[in-house]
Amino acid sequence: MSLFLIVALPFFGALLPGLMNSAGRQACAGITFTVSLAAFIGLLTNLPAVLAGDLVTARVDWIPSLGMNFTLMLDGLGFFFALLILGIGLLIIAYARSYLSRDDNMGEFFTYLLLFQGAMVGIVLSDNILLLLVFWELTSLSSFLLIGYWKHLPEGRQGARMALTVTGMGGLAMIGGMLILGQIAGSYDLSVILQNRELIQADPLYVPALLLILLGCFTKSAQFPFHFWLPHAMAAPTPVSAYLHSATMVKAGIFLMARMWPVLSGTPEWFVIVTTAGLVTMVLGAIIALFKHDLKALLAFSTVSHLGLITMLLGTGTAFGAMAAMFHILNHATFKAALFMSAGIVDHEAHTRDIRRLGGLRHLMPITFVIATLAALSMAGIPLLNGFLSKEMMLEEATHTVLFGAPWLVPALATFGSLFSAAYCFRLIGHTFLGPVRDDYPAKPHDPGAGMWLPPAILVVLVVMIGVAPFLAEPFVKIVTASVLGDTAEVPKAYFKIWHGLVPALFMSVIAVVGGLLMLAIFNPALRLWETTPRPEAKTIFEALIAAIVALSQRFIHGLHNGAFTRYGAIMAVTVIIAGFYAWSTGTVGAASREMQPVTPVAFAGWVMLVAATIGMVFLHRNRLMSLILIGIAGLMVSVGFVYFSAPDLAMTQITVEVVTIILLLLALNFLPNQTPIESTAMRRTRDTAIALAGGLAAMGMAWHFLVRDAIATPISEFHLANSYKGGGGTNVVNVILVDFRGFDTYGEIIVLGIAALLIYALTETLLSGPVRARLLNRKPDQPRAGDMHPTMMVVLTRVIMPVVLMVGFYIFLRGHNEPGGGFIAGLVVSIAVVMQYMASGFSWASARLRYPYHGVIGAGVLIAGLTGIGSWFVSKPFLTSDFTYVRIPPFEKFELATAALFDLGVFLAVVGAVMLSLESFSRLARRAHVPDTEHPMDIDPSRDDPPMTPAQEGV
Repeated sequence: MSLFLIVALPFFGALLPGLMNSAGRQACAGITFTVSLAAFIGLLTNLPAVLAGDLVTARVDWIPSLGMNFTLMLDGLGFFFALLILGIGLLIIAYARSYLSRDDNMGEFFTYLLLFQGAMVGIVLSDNILLLLVFWELTSLSSFLLIGYWKHLPEGRQGARMALTVTGMGGLAMIGGMLILGQIAGSYDLSVILQNRELIQADPLYVPALLLILLGCFTKSAQFPFHFWLPHAMAAPTPVSAYLHSATMVKAGIFLMARMWPVLSGTPEWFVIVTTAGLVTMVLGAIIALFKHDLKALLAFSTVSHLGLITMLLGTGTAFGAMAAMFHILNHATFKAALFMSAGIVDHEAHTRDIRRLGGLRHLMPITFVIATLAALSMAGIPLLNGFLSKEMMLEEATHTVLFGAPWLVPALATFGSLFSAAYCFRLIGHTFLGPVRDDYPAKPHDPGAGMWLPPAILVVLVVMIGVAPFLAEPFVKIVTASVLGDTAEVPKAYFKIWHGLVPALFMSVIAVVGGLLMLAIFNPALRLWETTPRPEAKTIFEALIAAIVALSQRFIHGLHNGAFTRYGAIMAVTVIIAGFYAWSTGTVGAASREMQPVTPVAFAGWVMLVAATIGMVFLHRNRLMSLILIGIAGLMVSVGFVYFSAPDLAMTQITVEVVTIILLLLALNFLPNQTPIESTAMRRTRDTAIALAGGLAAMGMAWHFLVRDAIATPISEFHLANSYKGGGGTNVVNVILVDFRGFDTYGEIIVLGIAALLIYALTETLLSGPVRARLLNRKPDQPRAGDMHPTMMVVLTRVIMPVVLMVGFYIFLRGHNEPGGGFIAGLVVSIAVVMQYMASGFSWASARLRYPYHGVIGAGVLIAGLTGIGSWFVSKPFLTSDFTYVRIPPFEKFELATAALFDLGVFLAVVGAVMLSLESFSRLARRAHVPDTEHPMDIDPSRDDPPMTPAQEGV
């Protein structure tokens, strides 16, 4: 089966459980099981190639220029982890079917589970580190949903947030490390990166990349000091806990360390950091686990400890250590999933996980007792079970590891950690299942149906099989180890045997087991000592740290983001000025290469008017109407400047935009006082003046610098001029840029324009449906209003010019591809004509004649523009690639047909709809109570609105 299909199946399958939810629990679980089984079988079809040592690959180039390709690879390591993810996933699905109650939403649970499963499979099969990072973050998000599945439990929500926060921060760090690694190797493909060990380790950025990547791995795999999130994730349903702790999320960091082992290991930095973190985590997790009373909490900290064991083995940097790590990953997955499911069975049947309220369950739950006991003994490292074999290999590796110059340190700590590991395993068995039967269980315990005990039983069978016949697992583990080592080392020749003679590892193991039994014997005094000893709580520290960060962030944000636009403007302007001054003072400036053109009287007069309007704005800005007039003058002079510099398209756009915006602003000013109150102090105004002057002088200096010097590179305008006609079929370069070269920008702009208009409409609806409505309707004008609401001359004039303006707009639209014009300008021209109808004849009269809602006009424009762009896909061209041809229809001359015209039509409709929807919204706000708005085109005859006379009145 294709690797793409193996990865895609869980994601596509995630759509099905929700649809099957109404069909019942069996159907919902069945479809989920079928999807995972299909992916599992698909993975097994690649087993012969993996056993032969071949590398199975699949590749689809996405953005090759950025190194972003959808590439997958399957080797021994990827196959191993994918086998655990999908194989144990099948058992978890079967177990969850019986474990979850009827009140739990099965469709939601299995949807989250399949999303998580797909993300994990994506991680282990990714050959591109950017793709791996996407799947990495997907595991954080999907695990957040799984851990917080029981939303009614506060501890579930808290555990989900904690897991997302810690792993998310680590993921961000890892992104930086991976990008550095890709830059060093010159490729983002793992298959290329893994071949550049010497290049990467010799680079000065190796250590920063290593630290960032390990930060991501340690947070994901709960290594000290990030170990605290994993035990709090136990608030999730037990099937989730079993899946997370055995085969998936916490193994993601381990997988990545193993995957990057050929290029990152073997250096002093790797050895010290990884070995130390693993050793500390192993010992600390084992000690804490012993004193936990919650079965799942005990198992959670045991997972932390065993992840530390695996991390320590990978940190040694030896081939034997890597092989021992791979073997323990396999063994840990089997006994830990079985133990979590057994804990879930106890909780499900006894209604408690508190070890202090249990005991004697071997008589009431014999099947569960056998399963849990064998799995726990394996975790303790008892012979004839698989955990013993990999623990012996770990202890053997520890005897040959020298850390910080002390040959005894690693063996001593490894033995100490193994002692506590054996102790908590013996406590789990003795305090939960042994002893007399109690009469105060919260519920009467009994073995569940096969649906719950069969999945862990299958795993325990593997525990015993591998423990008794380790040679069954040896070939596969060595194939996996070969994938980890790559070309850096040979796979060790060591044999997987139960008896290796009287070696140091055996004596260390005996010490650990005997010490564990002694620790269990003195558990009660040890517990009292533990409870009375002051110690830092990782959860408390984390919560205090998060609270401090939130408080600091709030102070920072409230100081900057306080709603005052003047502060935002000041901060931005000062930052730009300082950055510009630094660039100017540290850079080099060449001599001027252009002569200044002569100043004509027309140019000087326009400059004086523009400066006068600007200065007038500074001194008269508190008068809102005067400010609007001065803004209009400034905009008009800018339009004249465009004409003067031979830019008619820009001039037409500027003029039409000015007219439309001035009208809309006039409507808005209708709701505001005439004068702006003085709110800032003299000191602040002085500060703002200084900033404004500095910014203005800086902008003037930059403009002057570029105007009197030639461009340092070839202007892009030369490309547009050269390709406008032959590439876009038009001689109007500005229009071709808008609808062809930068059509995607234009498409985004009309979408934004439409969204802005819809927001104005939504705000208007909110105002009119809330308490503000009464104030708007009953407001009284501060000045007398003209008695003639719809002046006759204006009504007549707008009627006359309406068809003329529509014809002009149509003409501007058609000529836009080759002459100044286009859909944007035509849309503004037509909008002005329609606006004039509203102004002359009133809102009611104009609205009564509206055939199409403006929302629909906006939507039609965006849809037409989008469909025009999609059309290019049917001829294997990129989105919005235009095409054109020439046709002749007698008796007319030859003329051009271009797909850009359809796109321009979409722009036209979007502009008209956005402008008119905004105007209509303001107009609705402007209506007042007790002020009738006539529906007649003119109101010069008030008697038309009088009530009809009665017959008696007519007789009089």
